[in-house]
Amino acid sequence: MRKRTVLLSLAGILVVVGVAALGVIGWMVFQPGPYGFATGTPVALAEDARPSPTGVPAELAGADQPTRAAYITRMADCEACHTAKGGQPFAGGRPFVLPFGTIYTPNITPDPETGIGKWTDAQFLDAVHRGIAPDGSRYYPAFPYPSYTMLTDADALAIKAYLFALAPVKQPNRPNSFAFPFNQRWLMAIWATLFNSDTRFEPVPEQSPEWNRGAYLVEAAGHCGECHTPRNLMQAMDQRRKFAGGVAEGWNAYNISSDGVSGIGDWSVEQLTAYLAAGHATGRGVASGPMGEAVALSLSQLVPSDIQAIVTYLKSVPPVASNLPRLAGPAPATPQVAGLDNPLGQRMFEGNCASCHAWSGAGAVREQAGLTGVRAVNDPSGANVALMVLNGSGPLAATHPYMPGFGRAYSDAEVAAVANYVTARFGSEASTLTAADIARFRHLE
Repeated sequence: MRKRTVLLSLAGILVVVGVAALGVIGWMVFQPGPYGFATGTPVALAEDARPSPTGVPAELAGADQPTRAAYITRMADCEACHTAKGGQPFAGGRPFVLPFGTIYTPNITPDPETGIGKWTDAQFLDAVHRGIAPDGSRYYPAFPYPSYTMLTDADALAIKAYLFALAPVKQPNRPNSFAFPFNQRWLMAIWATLFNSDTRFEPVPEQSPEWNRGAYLVEAAGHCGECHTPRNLMQAMDQRRKFAGGVAEGWNAYNISSDGVSGIGDWSVEQLTAYLAAGHATGRGVASGPMGEAVALSLSQLVPSDIQAIVTYLKSVPPVASNLPRLAGPAPATPQVAGLDNPLGQRMFEGNCASCHAWSGAGAVREQAGLTGVRAVNDPSGANVALMVLNGSGPLAATHPYMPGFGRAYSDAEVAAVANYVTARFGSEASTLTAADIARFRHLE
């Protein structure tokens, strides 16, 4: 009798656990669409009588095909991920360090042996829309096909035409370092079934043409959510916390919902426009890391009407709060530093930072070097400040004050100390980075 009772109890527990697990999986799978927050009902592109929000903007309607293809490729921001540091553009080899191993982006130049030179149109569409390689294997969703699946066939093939017009680069692809079971690519077929809609962009007739263009640029081509939206337990974007912030190559990709504290809700249209188009907005800091690359290689190349469409769409995204404090105000002209028990960080700042950033953090020569009011400085993790110290200002150096990387000059302890000092002095809450944290950041390169 007792044995039967125990078995029944165990069976009951297993049933409860199973039902709970199914509920969690269902919660992750059945979630709103990318712009499910918007008023209106999406329709097939052909059912909307207005001009299509896809393709090139009206300003380029009369441009030749190579110009149009180049513009669409810039919209999709392919170059950043498929170019290794110091490598040939689009030849791949860029590492992405993930919790379960490192993945290297492939060569997408038209080299027939190591690139995509033998791919047919159908194979290219399968890769971009479905994450399926020509040999039938599956791509990991580090390749943002769950967003690119919304690209029209015409736009995806325009990207292919641009890539095939490039000079081929013979560079073999580097193998990923995933361990079992993450090296089992067939599992991605299950993942894609659950999390890749495999549907093209559908406009919302109740929304303005500018909003729909912005939705196409943000959700499909620009794939902004891939970095700026948190991931669920199955590493799919959590659309219920849309744009609440994520992580890209170790950098915090901050909240871009309309939340007024942690997001962009208190950014003016002018500030957001300037930041996207030029990588800097007064009082908001300079785009750096992967965002700096997105501006340099993609956003800054778009026509003003497309930037305005992106701003219109982003401003419509509902607020989602994230765990970030309100920005601290400007530092006083004569900062009080007696309470900062960080002599190493202070010495590093005095010797290496104050000449450009000013003792007050307002920027010694140009406002772009200001440290006050910047989200990264007001991030208690200190991650982006440390990565900026390690790597420098990146691709926007041509248009903004150049900040060199100090990664080779200073130890992990010194970089941690100065990052902690900067966040404590100019931010709302001090970071507590250690030398071990900086060593981990170095490993991301």
